[in-house]
Amino acid sequence: MPETKNIVIIGAGVSGQGLALLARSLGANVLVSEQKNITDEAKALFSQNNIAYEENGHSQRVFEGDEILISSGIPPQSEILHEAAKHNIKMTGELDYVLPHIKTHNLICVTGSNGKSTVTSLIGHILNKAGLKAGAGGNLGTASARFTQEDFDAVVLELSSFQLARAKNNLRSIVSIITNLAPDHIDWHGSYENYVEAKSRVLSLRDPEGWGIIQDRDSDMLNPSGKIITLSWNEKPEHEFTGHIFMSDSKALLTLNNQTQTLFNYDDTDLIGSHNLENVAMSLCAVKLIHEVHDVKNLLSGFKPLPHRCEDAGTFKGVHYIDDSKGTNVAATITAMTCIKGRKVIILGGQGKGEDYTPLAEAVKSECESAILIGEEANKIQNALESTGYKNFHRAASMEEALDIAESITTPGMVVLLSPACTSWDMYKSYKARGEHFCRIIRDKINNNNS
Repeated sequence: MPETKNIVIIGAGVSGQGLALLARSLGANVLVSEQKNITDEAKALFSQNNIAYEENGHSQRVFEGDEILISSGIPPQSEILHEAAKHNIKMTGELDYVLPHIKTHNLICVTGSNGKSTVTSLIGHILNKAGLKAGAGGNLGTASARFTQEDFDAVVLELSSFQLARAKNNLRSIVSIITNLAPDHIDWHGSYENYVEAKSRVLSLRDPEGWGIIQDRDSDMLNPSGKIITLSWNEKPEHEFTGHIFMSDSKALLTLNNQTQTLFNYDDTDLIGSHNLENVAMSLCAVKLIHEVHDVKNLLSGFKPLPHRCEDAGTFKGVHYIDDSKGTNVAATITAMTCIKGRKVIILGGQGKGEDYTPLAEAVKSECESAILIGEEANKIQNALESTGYKNFHRAASMEEALDIAESITTPGMVVLLSPACTSWDMYKSYKARGEHFCRIIRDKINNNNS
């Protein structure tokens, strides 16, 4: 039974739904309060489980609970949280409420600015192919609370900076991974320093005997302690920790306890790009820390790039279209641009996160023949491009117009890359909806051309 009987959950998304089901299963009376509309599917779920809910605003009922649980996407500046603080109501973040109830001795927590979804999914894929019962989710797909319902050999959770910022208790993770660090969600956290501090909690709050895996270049910012394995493309790391992953020309090598072994050969995976090779290396290293690994090529087989992450959208009139709608920050888009070879046109823009677009503009100038700008951030991105002397950009009011422009300025052999460096919320409900629309337009163009 929970310490508190009347629990209020702020937010009715995937995270909030998971929290509601867990709290209800623990015997609490539950109210879910949502500022916006609640989907019909969520309403049905709540009704089936005797969970009360309210939508389109928060009522006084929020302040009648014994404890408020905050789902992952609720920003700290939310008025409802400030009001709840005035009422001296206990407020708990998602991770502190959920993680004590997850049924596994092998919890792996993954965060980072980019690549965390791929690493989370890949670790789950490897563990399951190795014969373990493993669950993978968290900020990716399945809410962390859903892993409290049955026992697992291992659970892999992608954790966002939002979730980690509110974490205070031991995460219980036996392995914690920070894939990389780059400015992101500055609007939410207030500064890059606050963002890094939130990410670093995945290390500082791990199990005292747990491992940490990070980029060697991020060591100074993170200042980690305990058992740490760093990754770099240099045989000799700049910082000395417990172990090191060396990304050589053809394979990844793990040095641990003064012994070096091959993690994998690069031709063992179908994933392309140096960033994905790092993702594979970190994933295999994490698995090796909790389970013996054999026949790596077989364990990696069958794993495909995640949807909307440098995904093939089709070829139209000899031009290759790539959907990287999940590239929602500057660092992710720069990575996509530099890892995809050939003459490129890039589609940028959406709703911003408070990032500096100067590095993005420099990368566009170096990597792309043209840029097409959409969404709320179009003016800011245009200003950044112009400040570098880059003038070959176009403005579009919609995705359809952007792709019509792309068709008119490309020739066979070129690449059109959707990697917006921004969220989708000014034009779409999610990056998935944006990517699906992009792909649908390309499919329609292909079908109409063939008819």
